[in-house]
Amino acid sequence: MLHLYNTLTRKKDIFSPVETGKVKMYVCGPTVYDYFHIGNARSFINADFIHRYFRYLGLDVKFIMNLTDVDDKIIKKSNEEKVAYSVVAEKYSWAFFEDIGKLKIYPATMYPTATSHMQEIIDMIAELIKKGFAYNNEGNVFYDISKFNGYGKLSGKKIEELEAGSRVEVNEEKKGPLDFALWKKAKEGEPFWESPWGNGRPGWHIECSAMSCKHLGETFDIHAGGSDLIFPHHENEIAQSEAASGKPFANYWLHFGFLNIDSEKMSKSLGNFFTTRDILKKFSAETLRFFYAQTHYASPLNFTADALEAADSGRLKIDNLYFKLEEIVKDEDCDDSLFASNYASFEEAMDDDINTPKAMAVVFDAVRDINRQIAENKASAAYLASAKKFIRRTAGDVLAVLGEAKKEAGLESQLIELLIQLRLEAKKEKNYALSDKIRDRLKEIGVILEDSKDKTSYKLN
Repeated sequence: MLHLYNTLTRKKDIFSPVETGKVKMYVCGPTVYDYFHIGNARSFINADFIHRYFRYLGLDVKFIMNLTDVDDKIIKKSNEEKVAYSVVAEKYSWAFFEDIGKLKIYPATMYPTATSHMQEIIDMIAELIKKGFAYNNEGNVFYDISKFNGYGKLSGKKIEELEAGSRVEVNEEKKGPLDFALWKKAKEGEPFWESPWGNGRPGWHIECSAMSCKHLGETFDIHAGGSDLIFPHHENEIAQSEAASGKPFANYWLHFGFLNIDSEKMSKSLGNFFTTRDILKKFSAETLRFFYAQTHYASPLNFTADALEAADSGRLKIDNLYFKLEEIVKDEDCDDSLFASNYASFEEAMDDDINTPKAMAVVFDAVRDINRQIAENKASAAYLASAKKFIRRTAGDVLAVLGEAKKEAGLESQLIELLIQLRLEAKKEKNYALSDKIRDRLKEIGVILEDSKDKTSYKLN
């Protein structure tokens, strides 16, 4: 039975979807003004682990990820590059799709944009004004948080404390310092849309409320995003959506932990800011996914080059076995009961709030056992077929950490054989220090050398 840690209830809740057998899930996507960084990538990949596991369970998933395609940052970039805001948004939208494709992220059902949902946004704002939750001040429309009794229930923040310690700049147009913009009056040189309150554009928070309710309904199952979005973005979404509909918004709120770079918060000012494109020039998407899977989605994660190198070595152990099985197994028919306990352990890990580190441990235990069965010549054809399917369904379909090119495995074998030959030559020359060093370094990356009288063979640990 699947349990998810719900930020709203502050505990692990049994997952019970609104409709049996179906999941409706909304994830906050990017603001398309630049290439997304590896912190964004972690959120997207963690959402993908959840999405893929739902599909593994046989659930019908409606997965929505929005694209914010009009925003202050986009307008700023358009002014810097002296092009229309839409040119910037289109350029980085396509870059986003290209990069998530490289990351092996399963496509969402839909990627709605703010500019294509202006009518829904305007209608929701009009409903909030009608019900007394919002007010218009000469073309700027604000949400009055004092009118919503549940404000702060997601973040646990209290209005009184927020106002007392607020650093919000004084804005005489607003009734309260924490009231937030639903509609922004048009400024000279900026894009705008017509509305009952004059020309302008929407605030950031209202976009997600309008799009999620449009495509998933007024009450849906899961809303997810980075931990930095809990307040104010997700808090404001709840206030808007529930005030407009009079119904609960999302039943489960999932939040992804921060990514630090060498134990420091990632930021452009510190010079430790990496785009996903930067990392994918040096490491495979499978390695990045493997690295993220080693830490629970809600926990903070420290990103270092050494950690990625270690993840790359660890992942190759799964690849090497799978490629070996691909060469051995010709018949895809198999008996899943041979790996029933492995599947049960994998599902138990994932059912515990999508615990990918435990799930990875289950896969590695299986890899070790399968390699041992092969080495000892105890593996039947049925066992090998079942083993291949287990690795494919877990490491491949759910975690998506399996490589795709058999050439890599073949090249690796050739390199290992070359090192073995160099070691033999070192031994002949009585250079035992070098010989031992080659043996020990190979062992560190999971290659165990076995010396016999006539030759040296190896096995993967």
